[in-house]
Amino acid sequence: MKRKFLVFLFRWVLNSLGLWMAVRIFGAGYDVTNFTSTAWEFLMAGLIFSIINSVLRPIAVILSLPAILLTLGLFILVVNGLMVYLSLLIAPGISMTFVESILSGILMSLINYIVSTVLELRQVKGA
Repeated sequence: MKRKFLVFLFRWVLNSLGLWMAVRIFGAGYDVTNFTSTAWEFLMAGLIFSIINSVLRPIAVILSLPAILLTLGLFILVVNGLMVYLSLLIAPGISMTFVESILSGILMSLINYIVSTVLELRQVKGA
């Protein structure tokens, strides 16, 4: 149980960092004036994204399975963008358009894939 909590904290911090990078790259008009409030906003957005990604994403993938199969997996980019968009709608102080969210979803998918791979490698190495 302790390991799962540490994995969740690790994902939370990296998702927050990934959202910060995505907003800096794709989010037009976001102004970084106060580092403390900005860090708090992105940590909150990362927590919201982590929760939404772990709860709603499997449901969204199952419901959109026909579209995913028809597009040979490309519709998963839209599902990932939707998760980012929903997270940023709930998060205070950060906003993006849906197209920017899809692009951010691609970046967040890459980050989550890297994190999952690293955590699996650590688990195999530690065993």
